[in-house]
Amino acid sequence: MPERNQTIQSALPAGVRPAGESAPPATPPAAGRGGDDRTVVRDALGVGVAVGLSGFAFGVTSAGAGLSLAQTCALSLLVFTGASQFALVGALAAGGSPLTAAAGAFFLGTRNAFYGLRLSSLLRLPRAVRPAAAHLVIDETSLVALAQRDRRAARIGFAVTGITLYLLWNLTTLLGALGAAALGDTAAWGLDAAGPAVFLALLAPMLRTAAERATAGLAVLLGLGLLPVLPAGVPVLVAALAAPLVLLARGLRAKGPDRGEGR
Repeated sequence: MPERNQTIQSALPAGVRPAGESAPPATPPAAGRGGDDRTVVRDALGVGVAVGLSGFAFGVTSAGAGLSLAQTCALSLLVFTGASQFALVGALAAGGSPLTAAAGAFFLGTRNAFYGLRLSSLLRLPRAVRPAAAHLVIDETSLVALAQRDRRAARIGFAVTGITLYLLWNLTTLLGALGAAALGDTAAWGLDAAGPAVFLALLAPMLRTAAERATAGLAVLLGLGLLPVLPAGVPVLVAALAAPLVLLARGLRAKGPDRGEGR
C-alpha cells in the first residue's frame, strides 16, 4: 500500500492529493511570526522606557518626604507599583501616620490582584516563574498583555514590558533620590505625567462599547471631582465604583420596557 500511494502521488499534478488524503495542517510562516514578535517587543520597550522614566519623579518625591535612600529604593524594589508608592510618600509628606499611609497604598494596590486573575488564564505560565511574574503584574504590563492577539504575543509583551520597566524604574528611582536637590520640581520636567499618559494611550483603543466609554468617563469624573476633598489615593478607590454604577444603570434601563409591557 505505501508503494501504491507513492505511485499515485507521483502521477498526479503538483499540489494535487489523492482522494481521501487530508491536507497537512497549515503553519504560520516563520518570517511573519518573527515580524509580529518584533512589533510586540518594540511596543513593549516603548511602554517600559516611557513609564520607567517616572521613577525619577518618585525618587525625588520620596526624598522630599523625608525617606532615606535605602527606604526609597526598597519601595521600588519590593512594592513596584507606582501609584501605591506615590500615594504612600504623598500621605507621609502631608503629615499622615505611617499606618494610614501604608493602608491607603495597600488598598490602591489591590487592583493588581484583579489583573492577576485575568492574566493567569491568558498567560498560563509555568509554576516555577509565577512568583516572579506576579511581582510584575501592574497597570502597564497588564494592558500590554491584554492588547495582544494570542498567548505567545501576550507572554512576550508582558515579559518585555515588566523587565524593562522594573529595571529602569529602580535605576531612575535611585538617580532621582540621589539628585533630588539638583533636579528640583519634577512637575517642571513632566516626569510625573509620563505614567498616566502612557496608561491612557493604551487604554483608549480598548474602550469600544458605549458601556466601556461610560464607565471610563464616570471614573474620570469621580476621581477628579473628589480629588480636592478626599485624602490622596482615596479618589482612585472611589472611581472604581463607576463600573457597578454603569452596570446598575444598564440593568434598570433594560427592565424599563419589560415593566411597561406588564402593566
